[in-house]
Amino acid sequence: MTQRVAAVVVTYNRHDKLITVLDRLRSQTAPPAWVVVVDNASNDGTKEYLAGLAEDALGTSALEIIRLEENTGGAGGFATGMKRAYELGADLFWLMDDDCYPEPEALDKLVDGHAEAQRTMPGGVAFACSLVLYRDDEIAEMNIAAPDWKWATLWAKGQRSALVQTCSFVSALYTRETVERIGLPFREYFIWFDDAAYARLASVGVGPGVCILDSKVLHDTPTNLPPDFSKIDESNVWKFAYGARNEASFHLHHGSLLAYLRFCARVEILMHRGRVSWRLRRRITRQLLAAVRFNPAAERVA
Repeated sequence: MTQRVAAVVVTYNRHDKLITVLDRLRSQTAPPAWVVVVDNASNDGTKEYLAGLAEDALGTSALEIIRLEENTGGAGGFATGMKRAYELGADLFWLMDDDCYPEPEALDKLVDGHAEAQRTMPGGVAFACSLVLYRDDEIAEMNIAAPDWKWATLWAKGQRSALVQTCSFVSALYTRETVERIGLPFREYFIWFDDAAYARLASVGVGPGVCILDSKVLHDTPTNLPPDFSKIDESNVWKFAYGARNEASFHLHHGSLLAYLRFCARVEILMHRGRVSWRLRRRITRQLLAAVRFNPAAERVA
């Protein structure tokens, strides 16, 4: 039986980029059965644009539009979109931000590579992801999938893929069985580390995921810089605050006290080395401490 894929796109105030994403989805050599667009209360014309799309605007893909009345962040948007995709009967969930531009064969290669890895690995693989590029020949540094220590296992068997421990929600593929097993991404995370946390939870009892190197997407970001706690400033501290709380919480409540303490120490050292102002450092430290009581539970679908 052919597996039915639902592409889940979360958008917030990126009208022009969303148009490009939907054009790229329409041009897939193996189009998804559904495209689920979650509009996080955009106020830049996105609502009107989506309302004006015809039912067949995405060719053979059925279009599902969910308009939220408040911005729930990427985490809330993906949880909402995945829940709807599950209700539609999707077998595979293809997750992406509204600035992720897949190449024409991205989904075809991703599904085939995932299936080949599933057959090869004794316990299957937890997830699959694409190779994320910033430019045609430059990898996107904020979306580098963390390699597993046995990363070359499938490569040695002739497959164009590498085993990885985490990936971002910039062209990530999860199965219906995984969603039933671990639930939806943590809505309360709002933004940052929700994708890495979901990948790690999916890997429990299964093993690592796989990055399919011939499935390529472009991440249309202003700069090509990885998240770095030494680079906190007034413009980005709000994101780092979420990231510090979320990752610290995950290490503590899904890992160990030692993992939590190590993460906190690393953040403090990086802020010191980057000469982050004391006022901003105190804000991040408060979030590291807030993680002790911040322990959301995953919403279940079955």
